[in-house]
Amino acid sequence: MNAASHDWSILWPALAAGLLVTATHVPLGIQVLKRGIVFIDLAIAQIAGFGVVLADWLHLEPQGWAVQVCALVAALVGALFLTWTDRRWPDVQEATIGVVFVLAATGALLLLASNPHGGEHLRDLLIGQILWVTPGRLVLVAIVYAVLVAIMLARRFEERRTLFYVVFACAATVSVQLVGLYLVFTTLIVPALATRHVGRYRLPAAFAIAASGYLVGLIASALTDLPTGPAIVWVMAVIAIVVFVGGGRAPSPDSRPT
Repeated sequence: MNAASHDWSILWPALAAGLLVTATHVPLGIQVLKRGIVFIDLAIAQIAGFGVVLADWLHLEPQGWAVQVCALVAALVGALFLTWTDRRWPDVQEATIGVVFVLAATGALLLLASNPHGGEHLRDLLIGQILWVTPGRLVLVAIVYAVLVAIMLARRFEERRTLFYVVFACAATVSVQLVGLYLVFTTLIVPALATRHVGRYRLPAAFAIAASGYLVGLIASALTDLPTGPAIVWVMAVIAIVVFVGGGRAPSPDSRPT
């Protein structure tokens, strides 16, 4: 698409999708960073993607509820398994997450090997179809995210490990089909990483980074005819670097005023 011929109205549903993903994934990303399990989002999102590919392999209706159920069940099984490994072998949890990610990714490739449109399906899972989000779909996504946010605001949510993994699985299942695996990871980790030095206003700052990343990335993609998902990833990363460098480093916990 180019600036002269592009219908700019298509960007508004895409921006709304990005803001919805931001609402759930930014606070979850801060928790992921705090727990030291950075790649859990990639693993669970990839497992959800495997569920989508499995549904296609089983010839289920592409836009039907069966695909959503298949993706959600796969993500929940993966999340509960990672909950169990986190309790049993916490010292190797990050390595376990990596193995699960590789198995889910290669499993999807095996299922797509005989599919003539396998490359297209894989591309959609990775970079998403954010420009083709419909308002009707956004309503359903908003309802699901509202429920997840309400759970996240519940008392002691951060301390409930199993509930955290289940909420994460539900959010990742919806988001990976909405914006793709790369944007799911970027929205979770980049704003959280960039605001490590921010104290009281960390969450609003992280929200601002993610939201501006989607807005500026969508505009940049429309003006340059670059792929939308990767453009948003790079714009958000640049904004995050500017915020981190401009804000300075966090003071050391052991430092004392003289």
